[in-house]
Amino acid sequence: MEFVSDRVKSLPPYIFSQFQQRKKQLEAQGRDIIDLGIGAPDLPTPDFIINELKQEAEDPINHRYSSYHGCYEFREAVANFYQEHYDVDLDPETEVLALIGSKEGLANLMTAITNPADDVLIPDPGYPVYQSAIHLAGAKSQYFKLHPDKGYQPQFQSINSQLLHRAKLMLLNYPSNPTAATAELSTFMEAISYAKKYNFAIAHDAAYSLVTFNQYRAPSILQVEGAKDIAVEFGSLSKSFNMTGWRIGYVVGNKEIIRALSVVKSNTDTSQFLPIQKAAAKALNSDFTIVKEHNSIYQQRMEKIIPALQSLGLNVTKSMATFFVWAPVPEGFTSMEFAESMLEEAGVIITPGVAFGPSGEGYFRISLSVPDDRLEEAVLRMKKLKTGGVNQA
Repeated sequence: MEFVSDRVKSLPPYIFSQFQQRKKQLEAQGRDIIDLGIGAPDLPTPDFIINELKQEAEDPINHRYSSYHGCYEFREAVANFYQEHYDVDLDPETEVLALIGSKEGLANLMTAITNPADDVLIPDPGYPVYQSAIHLAGAKSQYFKLHPDKGYQPQFQSINSQLLHRAKLMLLNYPSNPTAATAELSTFMEAISYAKKYNFAIAHDAAYSLVTFNQYRAPSILQVEGAKDIAVEFGSLSKSFNMTGWRIGYVVGNKEIIRALSVVKSNTDTSQFLPIQKAAAKALNSDFTIVKEHNSIYQQRMEKIIPALQSLGLNVTKSMATFFVWAPVPEGFTSMEFAESMLEEAGVIITPGVAFGPSGEGYFRISLSVPDDRLEEAVLRMKKLKTGGVNQA
């Protein structure tokens, strides 16, 4: 008897997990592996958030089930955050939904609003979970290419008009994972205009919206007039407050989409542990000083690694957001070949660009979520690999 569904059997392998498995094998052999692959902050969760969790966890009233929509304190904190940072009004009751991390929310969104064989437009290169979530929901991914010479901005006029007519949903992601590209409000204005013209919804993945540098402030798509008619925005505390393992995020915007997503979630989970939601509310109600301090650390790391990579002949530039560096692979390698060589020969995990879509070929992604000395050692090993001098014991 076959116990595995066709959807799972046909799901492409998750490249991140493949590299993590190989990492364990090499470490078991005594190899020192520097992991620049997954975007998980190395900085600790701030003490004031941990202390709030402890206090709330000691109250027995918080040991019960959460509301399916998330506790009101958290939803209100999200609404207050949008008012303070973006001058966007949100109704905590109908326009905010708590998530067990934005990844979970994005995955369940596909089940909530697409039917089998519906077309969903996704960026190329883009976060690979988009494609896998669409696949598991039975819908179809349709790439729209992001060009480096256009700053990885969507070229809406270049997308086939028949595809735009068929599309049920478009996914956007700024600041971008993996390219670290940023967008101005004009990009979102154009996106909303096209979505209304062709009658499709937009989901904006804003997981890195608070990891910004050099006075750049990432806009929200909901700042566009009329955006809530057709758009939702996903947010996360994982990157901004170093709460990756806490699994807490939110979606805001269009009431109908949020209601549909809440129906899926109420049939599959019972929201997040209440003390985590209340600790997250404490974070969103803070003055964000700690976020600025963390961003300063990431910026300093970028200031160091960019010149080092440039000295290797790689055409890389500083970004204004995220803790990623998107770089072309050295001549003579595919992105996967270079990533495998870096791991096997240099003991450094990087992410091959092809993991993010066809247009990612020829590039690799580095995460700056390790201390300075490990970043410097990784670049040194990369230099030795490039010159044929690597010999990691």
